[in-house]
Amino acid sequence: MPARPSASRRTVLRGAAVAPVTGLGLAACSAPGRGGSDPGATPTAPVELGAESEVSKGGARLYRDHNVVVSRDGNGTLKAYSTICTHAGCPINKLQGTTLICPCHGSQFDAVTGKVVQSPATEPLAELPVRTANGRIIAGPGA
Repeated sequence: MPARPSASRRTVLRGAAVAPVTGLGLAACSAPGRGGSDPGATPTAPVELGAESEVSKGGARLYRDHNVVVSRDGNGTLKAYSTICTHAGCPINKLQGTTLICPCHGSQFDAVTGKVVQSPATEPLAELPVRTANGRIIAGPGA
């Protein structure tokens, strides 16, 4: 049986240098906190977000602490969406006008419809129940 050639020192060092970089790339595209208690997750129960007056007609308001965006269309109807990006699970932390911008890979979403306006995301944001009570906006399951 012929002997297997051993790896050169250069090959071993090259492999060792590439492994951590590959791991970082995979970590950047993985969804954070898919385990149970993630403080960056969308509400799992109704949460009070703020005063109803904070969202004007045709506008939107980002509630970063709860990963929710609330918008109001021209008729005055409120809509709420999760601001967890559907591409890689990153919390969206930027709202320009009515466009949400994900910091991880640049996906953009319409805060009024939840639809993707710029890839790499392909799925719309998850819509959340929303209502008002005593002049306050309440969003999340059971709202």
